[in-house]
Amino acid sequence: MISGLEEKPNIKTSIPGSNAKKIIGKDNKYIATSTKCSPIVAEYGKGVIIEDVDGNVFLDFASGVGTLNVGHCHPRIVNAVKQQVEKLMHFAGTDFYYKIQVDLAEKLCEITPGDFAKKVFYTNSGTESVECALKIAKWQKQRHQFIAFIGAFHGRTLGSLSLTASKPVHRERFFPTMPGVTHVPYSYCYRCPYNLSYPDCDIWCAKAIEELYFERFVPPGEVAALFVEPVQGEGGYIVPPKEFIKELRKITEKHDIIFVDDEVQAGFGRTGKMFGIEHFDVTPDIITMAKALGAGLPIGAVVYNANLDFGTEGAHSNTFGGNLVACAAALENINVIQEEKLVERSAKMGEFLKKRLLELYEKYENVGDVRGLGLMQATEFVKDRKTKEYAVKLRDRIVENAYKKGLILLPCGKSSIRYIPPLVVTEDQLNSGIDVLENSIKESL
Repeated sequence: MISGLEEKPNIKTSIPGSNAKKIIGKDNKYIATSTKCSPIVAEYGKGVIIEDVDGNVFLDFASGVGTLNVGHCHPRIVNAVKQQVEKLMHFAGTDFYYKIQVDLAEKLCEITPGDFAKKVFYTNSGTESVECALKIAKWQKQRHQFIAFIGAFHGRTLGSLSLTASKPVHRERFFPTMPGVTHVPYSYCYRCPYNLSYPDCDIWCAKAIEELYFERFVPPGEVAALFVEPVQGEGGYIVPPKEFIKELRKITEKHDIIFVDDEVQAGFGRTGKMFGIEHFDVTPDIITMAKALGAGLPIGAVVYNANLDFGTEGAHSNTFGGNLVACAAALENINVIQEEKLVERSAKMGEFLKKRLLELYEKYENVGDVRGLGLMQATEFVKDRKTKEYAVKLRDRIVENAYKKGLILLPCGKSSIRYIPPLVVTEDQLNSGIDVLENSIKESL
């Protein structure tokens, strides 16, 4: 079994190996078609390291799709789970009471932005957190229109899917979704949808909401909430200018619109702040979260201004939200992040990672853009830097060659790769990973 101290991959078989192929065959037979992008069948995990069923050792720069900010199988979280399992595994907090649910809620209210009374609703996933935020906004405002962004990903259930606009496949054959959502361009400066240049644009992408959309066809008095990711995730790890988010907040305050900050992918230290929105000096009304909250266990939460609380019992509920084992993992997860200073570590290691990625930018013309905050970084691959034509097949070859060499990566956007290793990653591991990435780029060109 792996020690977790490995700094380099160790590939012993073809990927997938013989044992992995058997499992993948059964997966194809019994499990619903999904979004699997690499034929890796994991068996053990420790820190930044994954070992598969054939004994191959990988560096994990995907963190279980952004869920494992403290790394795989952190011993303190494993111990917290064991202790809770031995006491009580579930006791529906929506109908009864239990201390650890209160303790976690109190901690979440403490660490989220906003100097006001807050409340928490527990969910089981990011999409469910977004569904809850939708219902809070509808309940409180009694309005039924929403603003979301092109490139956004807020989930795949029908309510949250109505906000999602990152890939056609997410919405294909599912029409109609929830009505009333207007999508507007995000601040994607590398590919400005208005063909403007920052900062001369004066943040038109934000101001257009009021000066174009509200003036022409979206009555602002009927808009309940605006949903935004502080860094777009599935849309390509797009980092907007600080003024963009601040202007959005100004618009929502002017028109009494709820500002919903989707931190499902950016939260819990990933960007070098506890929450991504903290980079923009903006306080949201509602924060949705999941992924890295549970350190690998399924739990999400919605933290919101207490003034927005449902006014009637039973207006919203679920059964497994706030599962006690997941709460135990989440509470210890936050303690680990704080006590091991992983937010600060994310900022420091993120600077190192970006430096290495910029070196690749200087060497390879097909690297069109490097962007990110903390350990939420990405490179966008293009066929030509002048035309910025998407290099989708090249990106896909790089991801494939990387996992064959022992580096787990995830795509995002149309032709980007995201780099989201656990926040416990070392410089040596980052160097090893980038070395594999560079070799994969060379082999893919």
